[in-house]
Amino acid sequence: MPNRKHGKKYGLLQHIEEPKHAWETINMNWVTGLVPGGKENFNACLIIVDRFRKSMRFLSCHKEGPAMDTALLFWNNIIPTYGVPKIIIRDSDPKFTSEFWTNVHDMRGTSLHFPQLTIHKQKD
Repeated sequence: MPNRKHGKKYGLLQHIEEPKHAWETINMNWVTGLVPGGKENFNACLIIVDRFRKSMRFLSCHKEGPAMDTALLFWNNIIPTYGVPKIIIRDSDPKFTSEFWTNVHDMRGTSLHFPQLTIHKQKD
């Protein structure tokens, strides 16, 4: 069924293998539109979920910052504590698709997965 907004067909679901260890596979997503707060007037939150333990880290940030800021936020707050994940599943925000992220992931041996959003019709 075509997506009426964009005229594209929906993609197929992609199988994501269950992780065997904590912080091996993570999800990264943004919460935006927050009321600015704190000393630095943060207006967004980067949420990182460990798919093995279902635990989360919430990192306050500025949504308007460059991709480099997002990468540094991740590398300074996640890597020292949990190590480098094997798989990162994230939304399609340009900050996650920038040249910087591609280079960093290539150097670290991390693969990025870009899942297609799929809507299933509900059965009666």
